[in-house]
Amino acid sequence: MKKLICTLILIIGLAPAFAQESTKADDITTLIFVRHAEKLDDGTKDPSLNEKGVMRAEKLSDLLQQNYDLKAIYSTGYKRTLETSTPISKKTGLEINQYGLSNPDSLINDIIELHKGQQVLIMGHSNTTPNLVNTALGKQTFDQLDESEYDNIFEVKIDAAGNATVKRYKYWTQGRE
Repeated sequence: MKKLICTLILIIGLAPAFAQESTKADDITTLIFVRHAEKLDDGTKDPSLNEKGVMRAEKLSDLLQQNYDLKAIYSTGYKRTLETSTPISKKTGLEINQYGLSNPDSLINDIIELHKGQQVLIMGHSNTTPNLVNTALGKQTFDQLDESEYDNIFEVKIDAAGNATVKRYKYWTQGRE
């Protein structure tokens, strides 16, 4: 009987710690940064996606839908970023929020504040994506992507205290499925 009482006291004593741990998991904000898919080389400053880019955008939307519970989508206003974001927008029913790049710190802080504890997609470019990832991390970690790199996903997790960690993944390229 004494052993049973001691076990119950131990369990009751640990219950708040387990409850606090689950609350912490709910406080994790996940920002998923992706560069737009392959674009046409049409000589304009605002090209659409090419055929490979359209296929990549579809594959990306499948991957995002399978692995994340997105609550928001952000994209610059360029055709290539909007066209890369559109398939996941259609699958999730989420609107694409367009953003500007005049104040990256404010942008990231606003997204974190608006979507605390949620998973958010942020679509960008070869130079802006690493810059925004660095802003979310609070330190210079990544350089501009090579113009030929379209297969990176940067997953930044930010806890309630503002501590950020990042994982970088590669995803589908033509010929691999």
